[in-house]
Amino acid sequence: MMVWFITGASRGLGLEIARAALAAGDQVVATARDADSARRALPADRAGLLVLPLDVTDQPAAEAAAARAVERFGRIDVLVNNAGYGVAGAVEETSDEETRSLFDTNVFGLLNVTRAVLPTLRAQRGGHIVNIGSVGGFSQGAGSGIYGASKFAVEGVTEALHAELSGLGIAVTVVEPGQFRTDFLDPVSLRQASRTIDDYAVSAGARRTQFAEVSGHQLGDPAKAGRAVVALTRAEHPPLRLPLGQDSLDRIEAKLAQVAQEIAAWRGLASSTGYEPAPTSNPASAESAPTTEGSRA
Repeated sequence: MMVWFITGASRGLGLEIARAALAAGDQVVATARDADSARRALPADRAGLLVLPLDVTDQPAAEAAAARAVERFGRIDVLVNNAGYGVAGAVEETSDEETRSLFDTNVFGLLNVTRAVLPTLRAQRGGHIVNIGSVGGFSQGAGSGIYGASKFAVEGVTEALHAELSGLGIAVTVVEPGQFRTDFLDPVSLRQASRTIDDYAVSAGARRTQFAEVSGHQLGDPAKAGRAVVALTRAEHPPLRLPLGQDSLDRIEAKLAQVAQEIAAWRGLASSTGYEPAPTSNPASAESAPTTEGSRA
């Protein structure tokens, strides 16, 4: 039986992961800014469920929630950093305030909770950190660049944690979902940049329209995604990255192919920037060369 600590567990993938973990017989600490919504969405009669309010941007609150989890269940086995939201708009259209607010939740909030839970995982010499990223954190296009940048940061943090914690028995994985039929594309989770610029109408503007058309019709089943995350934590050798959804796989493979193509085309210039080898003398040649004294003899 595992003990899960999940952020953003009142809706979306966080809620489905909490449900799947409970269904698997595990114990769950479900945290959310709106704890009442999480309580209504999750089984009320589960002894293995603890629902706590948590704003991930509040470091002391994260530490207090982690302490409550250990007090209740004695340990934490899986940390799921899921809390986050999106911003739709071109990079230039997204204000400094909107950008910083997004990063406060998606990146700094993740770091707050991770710092709060890691002392417990290190003391146990075991556990699994699962960061919910996005395929948009691996491959990005027009219209969601700032959101993508926050998820690129999650990828980098995850890679570093994976390198730092592997010797301590702690697994680290970034999950890269494609489009799942949650409320992520609804205004509650996907905010619109307050500014629009006509020059971006055919790029970022078109992407906004696409988001609205796709919302509610995504091909990914969030309940299956929740079960997939539970299966991930049961793996003997969990991966550093786990794409979820065929659309995620397709975008990742397309980017890898594009990167390989560019490297092949630009390898010569890319590899031309090193120092030239310093000339070296050849001792053998020096020994075989005739000396002035030898020439006279």
